[in-house]
Amino acid sequence: MAVDIVTREFREFFNEEPTLVTSAPGRLDFLNTHQDYKGLPVVAVGINLRTYIAISKSQGEFMVASGNLRDDNVNYFDKFSLSGLKLIGGKWFGDYVRALVMAFMRHSYAVNPFRAWIRSYVPIASGLGSSGTLLVALASAISAVNGFNLDRKAVAEIAYEAEHDVMGIPCGRLDQYAAAFGDIVVIETKPPYNVEVLPRLSGAFLVVDTGIRHSTADIHPKRQQEIDEGLSKLLSMDIPGNLRKKLGIHYWEVHWNEIKEDDMSRFIRELDDTPRRRILYTLRANESTKLALKVIKGEAVDIKDLIKTLNLSNTEVDSLVSSYDWRETLIGKVMTYQHKLLSEYYDVSLPEIDKLVNFLVSEGAYGAKLSGAGLGGSVIALVRDEDKAKELLGKVLDRGLAPRGWVVSIDSGVTIHGQ
Repeated sequence: MAVDIVTREFREFFNEEPTLVTSAPGRLDFLNTHQDYKGLPVVAVGINLRTYIAISKSQGEFMVASGNLRDDNVNYFDKFSLSGLKLIGGKWFGDYVRALVMAFMRHSYAVNPFRAWIRSYVPIASGLGSSGTLLVALASAISAVNGFNLDRKAVAEIAYEAEHDVMGIPCGRLDQYAAAFGDIVVIETKPPYNVEVLPRLSGAFLVVDTGIRHSTADIHPKRQQEIDEGLSKLLSMDIPGNLRKKLGIHYWEVHWNEIKEDDMSRFIRELDDTPRRRILYTLRANESTKLALKVIKGEAVDIKDLIKTLNLSNTEVDSLVSSYDWRETLIGKVMTYQHKLLSEYYDVSLPEIDKLVNFLVSEGAYGAKLSGAGLGGSVIALVRDEDKAKELLGKVLDRGLAPRGWVVSIDSGVTIHGQ
């Protein structure tokens, strides 16, 4: 078991027993990708690829080591004290730990020095939320060993603050909240940041790691700037007051959830191509997510909405709703539709990723899309069952479309395994 492994590794490295072990799941960026930093709801799935933290109190200094980095024969140990605490920079892994301690201190928590060992089964930069699961697992460990007793939401918030505010990474709250709560969840990314656990879908999830690595820090600022350019142009137009009040100078100020594309289309078409596509992505991905949520929750869906939102023909809709697995089929359609938007309207896909998505759908997946910031990382697919997922993964690997993948199951959120 992973808990036994991280406990043994901690013992061997620090020559003592850990006080406790925590873990948090990686996540599938299921629906409404690239929308959390705009304040729109996002849908995530916690999966059984997890990050584990073994921890105990220490004397004088904070010490943290990464089993994964040790495996890679690179510097895997960091040591620091509260006096003059600062970030190192240069993508140093210890900065995540330092930033988290600094975030706790911002809220006047007296964090005692600790020893921590990290063992993660969430691939780095693969679009599965590796940094979010690390921060959430570690925040939970720090809370537990110090007796802070933070709940899931508080753990998610302090993990977000560490990454966004302290480290300056322009992320939204998707990764941290998904890691904290697990399961299939809708995360409201505007205050008070409510989380709703959804009914589980039938079928299985397949995760295919493209092997193409990326940095989220390079992607988000550019897209945010492009949206702001479009907003600036829109605000310079003669837009009716009832629409103008829903807009803002910056992407995070806009009331996106209240804007209909039909109401804005004549103004949006006047924008330059890039900001036009970025704004259309935002509106269309959000509308299709609303549709998917109705389906997952078992609410009534208007056939006209299906046709309009997903650009389906009457024949396609008739075939879809008459199938025994129409629910999963429809969710798959939304996934693939959103991938097309990410590729053509948000420019965060690549030809090899598009090829992989098309292959998975052509071979029987309900739907597929990239997971995470894009330009690499992983593709996720919703498949009929585990056997079909294994079959698809075998075909992907045999054809050299990707180097590795996993058939994953939905898993619980952050967990304390022993005290």
